[in-house]
Amino acid sequence: MVRPFKKRFLQSTPNATYYKPKGIPLRNLTEIILQPDEIESIKLKYVDNLDQIDAAEQMNISQSTFQRILASANKKIADALINGKAIKLINFK
Repeated sequence: MVRPFKKRFLQSTPNATYYKPKGIPLRNLTEIILQPDEIESIKLKYVDNLDQIDAAEQMNISQSTFQRILASANKKIADALINGKAIKLINFK
């Protein structure tokens, strides 16, 4: 049986919805999608400079869940930067 999904507390709203390589039309790019919890984890860790325990508490999740979300976001961002893909930010509001 799968454990029930725990509601996450998300605060930040990105100012943009897409980031893409310059000079290439969006229709010609593969798209990477960052989910709201991934955006929040990136913000808490790298913008707010929180450690994983404090960031996890802010999101109302465990530290290990926070680590998995952060690792997923980092992998997606690295893939987009290295391979020239567009990044779509999903807005949760």
